[in-house]
Amino acid sequence: MGSLAAVLRHPDDLYPLLKLKMASRQAEKQIPPEPHWAFCYSMLHKVSRSFALVIQQLGTDLRNAVCIFYLVLRALDTVEDDTSIPTDVKVPILIAFHRHVYDREWHFSCGTKEYKVLMDQFHHVSTAFLELGKGYQDAIEDITKRMGAGMAKFICKEVESIDDYDEYCYYVAGLVGLGLSKLFYASGTEDLAPDSLSNSMGLFLQKTNIIRDYLEDINEIPKCRMFWPREIWSKYVNKLEDLKYEENSDKAVQCLNDMVTNALMHVEDCLKYMSALRDHAIFRFCAIPQDSPLKSLTEQTT
Repeated sequence: MGSLAAVLRHPDDLYPLLKLKMASRQAEKQIPPEPHWAFCYSMLHKVSRSFALVIQQLGTDLRNAVCIFYLVLRALDTVEDDTSIPTDVKVPILIAFHRHVYDREWHFSCGTKEYKVLMDQFHHVSTAFLELGKGYQDAIEDITKRMGAGMAKFICKEVESIDDYDEYCYYVAGLVGLGLSKLFYASGTEDLAPDSLSNSMGLFLQKTNIIRDYLEDINEIPKCRMFWPREIWSKYVNKLEDLKYEENSDKAVQCLNDMVTNALMHVEDCLKYMSALRDHAIFRFCAIPQDSPLKSLTEQTT
């Protein structure tokens, strides 16, 4: 219903979305028949909110690399998110995760539902990873190593300042932007984008998600970690959860506008990044996910 409501608010998007859906169905017919690839693309649809369609319209080699990149980072994120894992167990796994992708036998049971399936059968992802070109493997390993180290750092670190907020978003999303730029470059279709622009592509999406998911996250049981920076929300309320109460609605809107303004600072970099892309499929891959957050942010402000 949420997707339908979004389309109804933006009917001009319907035709491009239908074209993308048809292109992805055509791409599905070209997915390798081997069981490990079938597992990877099946899991991609189950654990991806929005990227499965745009990934599948990329060229074959790049599509496979981005699919595995997404699943590796999703698995890493599953370890980070599982609050049942003791810190002394979780931190070494996060730090060593980049090595596990080379091990066809490695798996680690954690997460729930489809994420648990991904972790229990991670050997399929490793098998597919090992079939990628070395340039793709090197890029995925590098980003996974840096992201795992960053996640480990923030296991015991709260997001207090805006600098903390930017640093956290860099580790969990900015590095995704850098990794995708490396994969585009390894495919031979794009120049290597500046790190600053790649980082902004990830930060804009991540900050939008953090803003959008406030109520869902703050009400989660057991309570999850929140990543709204204290430097922003403490200007309006004493406790972050106070923003959800109706009596604080005016303050909540003011705080929301503050958070949205911070996210919109990355838009110019995102436009510069996308304007330099040459491959139409890569441009669509980058532009479509960025379009929805921009509309979402502008609709939330008053």
